[in-house]
Amino acid sequence: MVGTPLIRLLRYAAPFRTRILLATACSVLNKLFDLAPPFIIGAAVDVVVQKQDSVVARLGISDPFMQLLLLGVLTAIIWIFESVFEWLLGVLWRHLAQAIQHEARMDVFDHVQGLDLTWFEDRSTGRLLAILSDDVNQLERFLDGGANDIIQLAVTAITVIAAFFLISPDLAWLAMIPVPIVIAGSLWFQKRLEPHYDAMRGKVGDLNAQLANSLGGMATVKSFTAETNESGRLRNESEGYADRNRRAIILSAAFSPLIRVVIMCGFMVTLLYGGWLALEGTLAVGAFALLVFLTQRLLWPFTRVGSILDLYQRAMASTRRIFELLDVRPGIVDGSRELPLASVRGSVTFDNVHFAYDPKAPVLRGLDLECPTGATTAIVGSTGAGKSTVIKMLLRFYDVDPDVSGPVRLDGHDLRTLKLRQLRRAIALVSQDVYLFDGTIRENLAYGWPGSDRNPDHWEPPSDEQLFDAARLAEAHDFIRSLPDGYDTVVGERGQKLSGGQRQRIAMARAVLKDAPILVLDEATASVDNETEAAIQRSLRTICRDRTTIVIAHRLSTVRHARSINVLDAGRVVERGTHEELLALDGIYAQLWRVQTGERADEVMVEGLG
Repeated sequence: MVGTPLIRLLRYAAPFRTRILLATACSVLNKLFDLAPPFIIGAAVDVVVQKQDSVVARLGISDPFMQLLLLGVLTAIIWIFESVFEWLLGVLWRHLAQAIQHEARMDVFDHVQGLDLTWFEDRSTGRLLAILSDDVNQLERFLDGGANDIIQLAVTAITVIAAFFLISPDLAWLAMIPVPIVIAGSLWFQKRLEPHYDAMRGKVGDLNAQLANSLGGMATVKSFTAETNESGRLRNESEGYADRNRRAIILSAAFSPLIRVVIMCGFMVTLLYGGWLALEGTLAVGAFALLVFLTQRLLWPFTRVGSILDLYQRAMASTRRIFELLDVRPGIVDGSRELPLASVRGSVTFDNVHFAYDPKAPVLRGLDLECPTGATTAIVGSTGAGKSTVIKMLLRFYDVDPDVSGPVRLDGHDLRTLKLRQLRRAIALVSQDVYLFDGTIRENLAYGWPGSDRNPDHWEPPSDEQLFDAARLAEAHDFIRSLPDGYDTVVGERGQKLSGGQRQRIAMARAVLKDAPILVLDEATASVDNETEAAIQRSLRTICRDRTTIVIAHRLSTVRHARSINVLDAGRVVERGTHEELLALDGIYAQLWRVQTGERADEVMVEGLG
């Protein structure tokens, strides 16, 4: 979608049209009542000077005091209505700002969740957070105050200019000379400010990215005593942001003093030329007083154009970044074929699959792999052989290029034709890199409960017994119960309050609770001790029964009982068979087995002694 940030913002806010119109109406009425007192003052001066011949006397009130009394009553009414509409506009604009801010944040977050992993790998979390928080908040600040200021400034200009031309056209032409100058100057300053604020918003993203990196790696920072280095890096980013901000401030701050000079000229014209007309008798004294007050009411608000323009440019820079993010299209396109969970058998096939993150460095080179329904299939190989890539392809974190690669299939269906949610709902993943959310153990376990990916307002959480059963199968129940708060223990960000093995077992229990037809274990026991691994292996025999299980492992002892073990090397299967068959083949698998069991080390030691 094309258009300026303001036009796109107005289109985006279309669902709030009624609320915008109400808030705008309150702003207009508040300003009209705010502009009424100068007319009352002008009428009062006219009463004092003209008495029975005043404008008010034409209403049928001849007594000057009664005329003043009427003006006093009107003043009270005007102040009451002005106050009421000021309260209403404050409430309406703030509620509107909060509502649009909320919708924008949720739309951006939902959109980002739909983007593929390739996009995330090229961007930092800090820069995304800058858009989701700071840019969205900047938009809210503009809607909360800046929009009302712009509307009221426009109402003031239209009302006062109309009054001038009605009362004294000759004086109006001279007094209004500053208005086009101010407008032209504002447009010029806007163009000058725009690139400064765009650059400044970019610097905010860089600053947040540095903060996220430093705070996320605090353990590494401390272990390398690199606190001074990190402070220096943050100082550079912060100074870069401050420098960009300083340039914009210098330019925007220069605007108001220049406008004041122009405004002074307009006020002097009204005061001198209007006064001369009043002295000559061609302009009524009351009208002269009114025009002097109106000149001040018109021109003085223009001194705030600089701050309003500053707020507007900041908001438009943020709006531009928000819509640029919303314009990003996901590389993974959802399929249309329905695959209900109950109908999934769990047969997985890789048919001559080629894949590369970088075209110059292919990872999978014609991979042929079959994972039969209800069986355990193991994938082993050295680092970089492509084991984890197989899992990413299965979950459609990445897609094959159909021009050079065969498909990945589930139950005979090309994964690209299936609905993503249904595909991923059919797979439970336990990764070596376990991610636990900052919450309780109970909440992290329930993340895998069927239905947790739906509307939380219509979701029944698992019972305690269901949680306990899943934790027992993952050998996690006993250690959880030993914690001070049991299942209500807060694990901290990324589960940092727990050990690696504890996090791994909770992740295993979470996958068990998901109860998906396909279970994927990617180095799932790499962070546990031998005793816990043995216990988990015993549990897996129950968990994996009649369930398609794909196991990726460096530790070959964890896959020796698999129905089929596939050895990957340079992106293709070079050996396939059972543990005994592969040992008899005396190939790559047999060599890895000897290294891990110590046989190879013993041979080297004997050769050394000889």
